[in-house]
Amino acid sequence: MKILVRATNWIGDAVMAIPALEAIGKRWPDAEIVVLARPGVADLYRGQHFAPRLIVYENKGRHGGLVGRERLAAALRRENFDTVLLLQNAFDAAWLAWRAGIPERIGYARDKRSWLLTRAIPVPREGEVPPHESYYYLELLRRAGWLGKLPALDEIRLQVSDEAKLAARAKLAAAGAQQGRIWIAFAAGAAYGSAKCWVPERYAALADRLVGAYSADVILFGAPAEREMAVRIAGAMERKSVDLVGATHTAELPALLAACQLFIGNDSGAMHVAAAVGLPVVGIFGPTDERGTRPVTPKFALVRHAVSCSPCFLRHCPIDHRCMTRISVDEVFAAAQAWRDGAAEDEAPVSRSSD
Repeated sequence: MKILVRATNWIGDAVMAIPALEAIGKRWPDAEIVVLARPGVADLYRGQHFAPRLIVYENKGRHGGLVGRERLAAALRRENFDTVLLLQNAFDAAWLAWRAGIPERIGYARDKRSWLLTRAIPVPREGEVPPHESYYYLELLRRAGWLGKLPALDEIRLQVSDEAKLAARAKLAAAGAQQGRIWIAFAAGAAYGSAKCWVPERYAALADRLVGAYSADVILFGAPAEREMAVRIAGAMERKSVDLVGATHTAELPALLAACQLFIGNDSGAMHVAAAVGLPVVGIFGPTDERGTRPVTPKFALVRHAVSCSPCFLRHCPIDHRCMTRISVDEVFAAAQAWRDGAAEDEAPVSRSSD
């Protein structure tokens, strides 16, 4: 049996889908399993046990546009897959599977794509499955008959090789991180939109306090599009940071984060990667719901103000961004301090009600 799995597009979703990918491997141990993923997710999955073979969907390159998608569909057709399971929700995922002529096409019945699927699975209604997004992917398997029951999830893990760890430490040292100091990762941006982002100047004040309290190196991570955020943070700091914003690739991110001792950031893909490589995570949540997208790890501290308009799931706040602006530096520092001082238990939530 030869199975194609269409991966999700976003890094955070890709991490939360790992339990489903692992469950597919357990259900079909003798099958040839191939994961189709866009470049960033392919880089994240490369070398992981749950993705033994990858096909890269170069959506901004040779697979872009209608002609490019037809080129990809033709390549998939030549693979002679028996089944495709679509973790990705979009119409495009079902269209590609249909054009590839894969006999069995399994996915959620949404985005007007049911007619392209041979098994259009009803989308779970609210309350039918646990709220965390990982269960959304696992429930697709259960409803397809590939999983007996939903497992309890305590942790999601990414493996990092010793070679990757050595290369990461060398890169961090070359960027200015000093050996023997505590390395604290900051990811202040969010690809989803500015509504998820805490105030840059408060990140700067927090960084200064952490450097002073722990002789730490604060390392800024982010995509090239988050360069302005990094400039604002570094410019507002009294002490020096290590700036890797726009200087890393997704493939390097797990090892780079694994070299650190603590992660602080918004609800983002980097937050999920940090948790998956074993870091304690301080997550600053505003417009999103931590019940659905918190990292799956016992080493998680939540900082959130439960204002009446949150969660709104908007990309950009149309009012005063109160869910984020009401979060103080003291609150985030206290959450970080609990982990660094060993005072945190399995989970150390720091949530405030503001309305």
